[in-house]
Amino acid sequence: MAEKETTIDNNDMNINADADIPGDTHLSNPLDETSELEKVSAELQEQKDKYLRQVAEFDNFRRRSAKERMELVQTAGKDIIVSLLDVLDDYDRAEKQMQSTDDIEQIKTGTVLVFNKLRNILQQKGVSAMNSINEDFDVEKHEAITEIEVPADQKGKVVDELQKGYYLNDKLIRFAKVVVGK
Repeated sequence: MAEKETTIDNNDMNINADADIPGDTHLSNPLDETSELEKVSAELQEQKDKYLRQVAEFDNFRRRSAKERMELVQTAGKDIIVSLLDVLDDYDRAEKQMQSTDDIEQIKTGTVLVFNKLRNILQQKGVSAMNSINEDFDVEKHEAITEIEVPADQKGKVVDELQKGYYLNDKLIRFAKVVVGK
């Protein structure tokens, strides 16, 4: 029986059968290697092309966004300016009227109408005045110009307002310049 075992072992060991061993298929098919290389090279070229197109597309997007941003900055105030031109026209008419009349009451009435129109336009655009007098002094919205001596109940409060503070859509756009009691 020992003889049969050695014969089987010799038959299993065929040196010329390396083509059937997994991982060695490239030895028996060298033409497939070049076609595989060409295939990978084509895929690489396709990916490079896609990458270059994406880079170009992003660059165009960046330029377009920058251009739109510049246009927006240049025309951002157009809406408010157009609204204020009506007020400017009213001031021109009021100035002509002041030169041609001596009726102070008529001049006062016309001036008040123009100021009210200006206030209304600003309110429509989201501008609102800050109420500061008799409020507690707040460094987040007030700028103290000076302090004056006041009774005990007015200490730390805004006594006078030298320049109004304003909000634009509930965001502070100008601090109020105030006099604070000490």
